Amino acid sequence: MSIRVLIIDDSPTMRAILMSRLREQPDITVAGTASNAAEGREMIKRLDPDVVTLDIEMPGMNGLDFLEKIMTLRPTPVLIVSGATQEGNDVAARALALGAVDCYSKYDLAGKLTLEDSGRLADLIREAAQVRFNKPAIATPVLAEESRRSMKRDTRLIAIGSSTGGVEALQVLLREFPADCPPTLIVQHVNPRFAPAIARTLDQVCPARVQIAENNMPVRPGNVYLAAEAGHHLKVRAGSTLIARLRRGEAVSGHLPSVDVLFESVAREVGAQAVGILLTGMGQDGARGLLAMSNAGAHTIAQDESSCTVFGMPRAAISLGAARVVAPINRIARHALSKAA
Repeated sequence: MSIRVLIIDDSPTMRAILMSRLREQPDITVAGTASNAAEGREMIKRLDPDVVTLDIEMPGMNGLDFLEKIMTLRPTPVLIVSGATQEGNDVAARALALGAVDCYSKYDLAGKLTLEDSGRLADLIREAAQVRFNKPAIATPVLAEESRRSMKRDTRLIAIGSSTGGVEALQVLLREFPADCPPTLIVQHVNPRFAPAIARTLDQVCPARVQIAENNMPVRPGNVYLAAEAGHHLKVRAGSTLIARLRRGEAVSGHLPSVDVLFESVAREVGAQAVGILLTGMGQDGARGLLAMSNAGAHTIAQDESSCTVFGMPRAAISLGAARVVAPINRIARHALSKAA
């Protein structure tokens, strides 16, 4: 069955290019085009597309404001296709936090039009078409205080993996982390250029400090570290102090960095003193690693289907028997941190 796409972009030239490139794909149909948010809103209602491609810089209501309205009033898989995300700035992080499936830059760093090769864009549209939205309940600051009071003091490290829908889920999860939470490492599948802006976005809602992981960096309580180095896996080395390690390598489970690599490293180095959390995402990355953590005695948690944007990664882990707890996103922090977990 063909994937029906609505293109929203203020440039007639860009709309024509996008239409031409997507029509090269046998499984994708351009259902319509719109030049601004007002037209886009009406066409979403009328056409009910499977995926919307959305520009950021448009007259009238900009793409981010329109994205927020879409995700509030009529959740639809949205792929940002814009020049505004070229440098991986806060625009991309904001879009992902609002619920965009992914961001695709119209231009590369040299200013060349990336749409000359439509394969990557088509793959992102196919991925977006598989998204189903189940909006999680929003956590409150009170829960962070409850987590702090009941926090297990024998947890040495928390490791988190996420993919499609993960930035939004991480905001809900980390909002509940207390300021003195165990050191936490995260692999979120995202273009590495976007990672610094995502870290800043998460830092604004998390009582602990969120930062980019660096090679040989000691990981300490009260800090959350996000993988961001292109071409490197994130691992941990145990000793008197836990150390983050960035290591070059090939893709594992289809990803670089890979959640499986992080989790398997934590299983070897930290064992039963760790907590593993696998969140929303497509594919199976993290399932095998979460099983390794569980077998090493770690406490393992998977996000439940009702609160996932895409249930692929948690489902794969659950099918392996890797998750000791399956919970909605707004309850995972309490399972990870409390003595009752």
